[in-house]
Amino acid sequence: MIKSLAKTLKVAAFAGAMLGAGPASAAEPLGIWYDHTGRGAVEITDCGGKLCGRLVWLKNTKHKEGCNLQIFGDVRPVAAGRWDGGWIIDPEKDLNTKYSVELTLLNPKSLKVVGYLGTKFLSETMMWQRAPNDLKRCGA
Repeated sequence: MIKSLAKTLKVAAFAGAMLGAGPASAAEPLGIWYDHTGRGAVEITDCGGKLCGRLVWLKNTKHKEGCNLQIFGDVRPVAAGRWDGGWIIDPEKDLNTKYSVELTLLNPKSLKVVGYLGTKFLSETMMWQRAPNDLKRCGA
């Protein structure tokens, strides 16, 4: 009975991955995300146990200088589905101003990004949507 249940769970996990869950775990925000403006996409990767993100797609192809720009880093896991303690910049404003950032994976296709200055009372909440893994990257 236990072997049968284990086999069923493995088959279900494999089927879920094949149906579009992608290479990242459903509990991690790794992968490519359209930002809240829809004008850019950020690839989130594991950087030594912390999360970091770089711009990998720009809707306006004339903005080549933004390609591969790291916009956040040092984000650490703090709870299941939540990361905090790192920094983020606004690539449309001052690139030298870093804000604190919290990421919360709401579901496999939605990521809540909260940028804040000192306290979360003074924050901006952005909703990012998962982009396709085959998104044509800038600079490619």
